[in-house]
Amino acid sequence: MPLPATQTLRRTIETLLIAAAGGIAFNLAHFPAGWIAGSMVFSVAAALAGRPLGLPNNLARGFYIVLGMIGAVATPKTVLGMTTWPVSIAAVTVAMACVTLGTTAYLKRVHGWDTLTAVFGGIPGGLSQVMVLAAEQGLDLRAIAIVQSTRVLILAVCVPAGLGLAGLAGPTLLPVGSVAIMDAPWELVIMVGLSVTAALVLLRAGFPGGLIFGPMVVSGILHGGDYIHIAFPSWFADLAMIALGSVAGARFTGTPFRVMVGYLGAAIGSFVVALTIAAAFALAVTVALSLHAPDVVVAYAPGSIDAMMILALALHLDPVFVGAHHLARVFTVMLALPLTVRVLAPVSKAKRERAARAKGEEFVE
Repeated sequence: MPLPATQTLRRTIETLLIAAAGGIAFNLAHFPAGWIAGSMVFSVAAALAGRPLGLPNNLARGFYIVLGMIGAVATPKTVLGMTTWPVSIAAVTVAMACVTLGTTAYLKRVHGWDTLTAVFGGIPGGLSQVMVLAAEQGLDLRAIAIVQSTRVLILAVCVPAGLGLAGLAGPTLLPVGSVAIMDAPWELVIMVGLSVTAALVLLRAGFPGGLIFGPMVVSGILHGGDYIHIAFPSWFADLAMIALGSVAGARFTGTPFRVMVGYLGAAIGSFVVALTIAAAFALAVTVALSLHAPDVVVAYAPGSIDAMMILALALHLDPVFVGAHHLARVFTVMLALPLTVRVLAPVSKAKRERAARAKGEEFVE
């Protein structure tokens, strides 16, 4: 049931203020990608403390579109680099298959999860599809959601910190010859119109990350083709990152702290396994193809496509490179999940039935 308008407004304002406090705090501490990382951390803390955080869907979608328009900067170097992408994209699909196998094995052997639940908890990305299929199979949705969401949160904090400590977080990239939006209002109208259209078309088509990826492609073509030259002010991007950090953090709303603690070992352990495997592949690809290391790190990070593309924007990396790799990963997940469920579901159901009988409980699918 929808909330009353006044309650929705109060919740939205509270959510944005908490996220803004986190973004400001992390930014003042000179934390790489501080606006997105800080807003996530503060929002998660508030949600676990019992605050009912959240933004209206349409407002959140608007911020996704804004970040897509801001983030894409096409350069000749990027275009030339595309010749090496097919190998790297093929490698990322293999890497994510290995990540899934590794995290599944960890969750089964260390935490005693059944195979199908472990697969859903360990598979990198595709959270919406994962939750729908997990619900259909009667699996532990809370366990899967906590493990998946915690991995995104840790990545949003640890990846920028690691790149910052290594001195690999690059300077802000702006289109060459960019001008203020007030100096070229018709360019703004053109970019916004085309970006919104692309975003809505991809959203309706169910395209993964379409709300960011569509505007990003539009912006990249318009800037790279020298058709427009406008650039949004940096504070506008910071505001969008704060909002989207709060959206990610709000996923923990309604999760009791004790329940979160109960799944924390599984979440952190599976994250370490996933990151170790992904890092090994990223290192090999970086050395073999002479690619930009920070781009590869974020492209191979086993998080949600939206969060990783936003992270690429926050760290001033190549969002097209990162987006292409994560799209390949998510499409692989979308194709593999139904097949995986078909193979494993009967076995998983039989094991859960036996476990319920052994405990003298009634099995409920």
